[in-house]
Amino acid sequence: MFPRDFAWGAGTAAYQIEGGWQADGKGPSIWDTFCHEKGRVFEEQNGDEACNSYELWEKDLECIQQLGLTHYRLSLSWARLLPDGTTRHVNQKGVQYYNKVLDGLLACNVSPMVTLYHFDLPQALQDQGGWKSAGTATLFDSYAKFCFQTFGDRVKLWITINEPYVCAKLGHEDGIHAPGLTEAGVAAYLVGHNMLRAHAMAWHSYDSVYRTEQKGAVSLAINSDWLEPLHAGRTEDIAATERQLAFTLGWFAWPVFVTGDYPDIMRSAIDAQSKKLGCSGSSRLPSFSKDEPAILGTADFFALNYYTSRNIEAGGGCGETTCMKSDRDAGEVLDPSWPICGVSWLAVVPRGLRKLLKYIKDAFNNPAVYITENGFSQVGQLQIEDVQRSEFYKDTVLEVAKAIQEDGVNVRGYFAWSLLDNFEWADGFSARFGLFHVDFTDAKLSRTIYQSGREYAKIISKYKCAQSK
Repeated sequence: MFPRDFAWGAGTAAYQIEGGWQADGKGPSIWDTFCHEKGRVFEEQNGDEACNSYELWEKDLECIQQLGLTHYRLSLSWARLLPDGTTRHVNQKGVQYYNKVLDGLLACNVSPMVTLYHFDLPQALQDQGGWKSAGTATLFDSYAKFCFQTFGDRVKLWITINEPYVCAKLGHEDGIHAPGLTEAGVAAYLVGHNMLRAHAMAWHSYDSVYRTEQKGAVSLAINSDWLEPLHAGRTEDIAATERQLAFTLGWFAWPVFVTGDYPDIMRSAIDAQSKKLGCSGSSRLPSFSKDEPAILGTADFFALNYYTSRNIEAGGGCGETTCMKSDRDAGEVLDPSWPICGVSWLAVVPRGLRKLLKYIKDAFNNPAVYITENGFSQVGQLQIEDVQRSEFYKDTVLEVAKAIQEDGVNVRGYFAWSLLDNFEWADGFSARFGLFHVDFTDAKLSRTIYQSGREYAKIISKYKCAQSK
């Protein structure tokens, strides 16, 4: 059912679990700054301590072993390693921490998948323009090379940037993620562009300097919902669905896997809206320079973060103003038959993952795919016996199996989000995605396995046994 070397994993991110926000020479990140501003996060919560994985790593490793994971996805804190964002000053205590984590994983026969950037830009670089500045891409490349050099002997799977769409749109258009900017219709496209440039530079650095010796693989994690027209026979809804896909999945996958440039449908929609609003000058969607490292082909596998599905209808702009909503002119609709889990946006649609995997196979030349995030949240009263989430993991893994067996998708691994209940960005600690519950009211931050964690461990054990036969 699953390939012999299939990766069974779970994921976390540095800011969401580590804590130790000022410990041992770490510099501040944009999420430290954002959370310390009033009104940004649920109940003014922050990741100052979070799960305190900076001090309790051994407890996390016990959780990883209890699940029987073959792989563990973590992210490095750029500001913990390079407090001012540059290699001028290396924080050796940060290096020692990640050495301990990587060595601990390998000693337990768990392979690390390491993300270089999971939302937490050093504040020192934000002060110089952040991802809106072209120079940040070059600084990211230097950081990436430092990480490849320092940790690459033990890492075979690298993710450069996690969810550039979320960083760009939620951080620079909607203002609900750090750095909290609301520069509608302009900044997000520039940020996405510089993130793609940064990714490509880092991939080329790995390819030319480190690949031969380290023999690893590098990609970027792209988030996407599965999208279908609200009315299957309505031409306008079909066109709107294509636009929405272009503005989400296509924005980052098209340049990397297909043409080296943005989808034509995306650029033409943006330029048409600019013209309609009387905006002259160059396109709001930047162009790639021929003088820089090529974007096309800079992924050794397709890393997909999938959570939910949507039906799409035409319309849904934001009036006579410049904004991404008006550019794509597509409205999202929830099917009332889909159950909502916890947070309002998360409709549970496991079959949508299978459909999206098939779409990726057909649209992007049948790449190897790792599902790098997929999960189910809980809010309100704590339920350790989380029956719905247990069923969700069973259903989802079955859909992945069908994608492999019946659709011929080359899925290489599945990473549940998340190993632990953690700091869930603007939702703070109110949304719980963990396979282990973390008691944030307990000074020891005790970890307790959910029923869904036990279920996931059973699934892994079952398929690992089948794979070894």
